[in-house]
Amino acid sequence: MTALPAKMTAIAITTPGGPEVLKSALIAVPVPKDHEVLIKVAAAGVNRPDVLQRQGGYPPPAGAPSTPGLEVAGHVVAKGPQVTRYKEGDIVCALVPGGGYAEYCVAAEDNALPVPGGISLIEAGGIPETFFTVWTNVFERGGLKPGETLLVHGGSSGIGTTAIMMAHQLGSRVFATAGSTDKCRACEALGAQRGINYREEDFGQVVKAATDGKGADVILDMVGGDYVGRNLAAAAMFGRIVNIAFLKGSKVEVDLLPIMLKRLTLTGSTLRPRSVAEKAEIARALEARVWPLLSQGKIRPQIFKTFPLAEAAQAHRLMESSAHVGKIVLVP
Repeated sequence: MTALPAKMTAIAITTPGGPEVLKSALIAVPVPKDHEVLIKVAAAGVNRPDVLQRQGGYPPPAGAPSTPGLEVAGHVVAKGPQVTRYKEGDIVCALVPGGGYAEYCVAAEDNALPVPGGISLIEAGGIPETFFTVWTNVFERGGLKPGETLLVHGGSSGIGTTAIMMAHQLGSRVFATAGSTDKCRACEALGAQRGINYREEDFGQVVKAATDGKGADVILDMVGGDYVGRNLAAAAMFGRIVNIAFLKGSKVEVDLLPIMLKRLTLTGSTLRPRSVAEKAEIARALEARVWPLLSQGKIRPQIFKTFPLAEAAQAHRLMESSAHVGKIVLVP
C-alpha cells in the first residue's frame, strides 16, 4: 500500500472575492469512504462554476469539500473497502463535487472513469465536468439526434468545444457562436459547420438561412439575458432550448408565444448538486457512447493552457478574460 502524507497543498477561498482570494493552504489528505477512491491529482480542470464559488455565488453541496475544483485526473492511491472496480495504480478521471484544486482528491467510484487510451493525464483533467455536462444537457435533456441541428453558444469555451466535437462525431450539424473571427475558425476546426461571430452577426438569421428557414433543433445556452428571446426565435419546430448558465442574467422579460406556436421545450439543469447515482448514470452513458471516440482520437479535449496549482488565481483571471479556447487546467 502506498504511504500517504498526512497533509497536502490545496487552494483555499480565503473570502468571497476576486482571483486574489485563492491562496495555497496546508490541509489534511482526505480519507476515502466505503465507495470512494483517493486520487493523486495530476491535473484539475478549471470551470466557470469554480469562479462563481470563489465569488460567493455557488456554495458547495452539503458534505462536499470547500476547496474548489469539480474534475480531476490522476492515479488511484487508496480506496474504500467497498470499491470493486479500481485498484491502486489505476489511471482515472473523475467528476467530483469539490476538492479538485489539491494534491489529492476523493471521488465516488461510480463517478470515476478510466482515462481513455491515447489521452494524456493533462487532457483527462479537462474531461469530466464538460463531458458530463454536455451529455446530460445536449443528448439527454435536449434529446439531440443524428441529422438534427445544434446551436452552441459560447462555442470556444470548454463546454462549447466539447459540445461541438461530441455532436459532430455523433452525426449532428453544428453551429456555434463565438466572439472573434479566430474563435469562430477554431469552432469550425472542431466540427462546427459555421462559427458565428456574435459581435457582427445575428445568430438566428445565420442559422435559419443555413437550414432553409427551419432553425436549430437544440440550442445549448450559457448566456441567458436577451439570448432567451432570441433562442426562441432561432429554434425550429419542436425545438429544445437548454440553459446551463446565465452569464448575462437569469431575469428577463420575454415573449413566450413562440413556445406555443412552435411547441418548444425550454429547460435547463445543474450538475453539481445531483446525487452520485445520477452522475453514475451519465458516466455509464459516456463510457458506452463517447469513450470509444476519445480512444479512437476522433474527440480530443482542447487544452488551452496549464498553470501550476499555486497559480490558481492566474488561471481564474484567464477564465474571466474569456481569451481562451477550450480548457484551462491546474497541475499540482
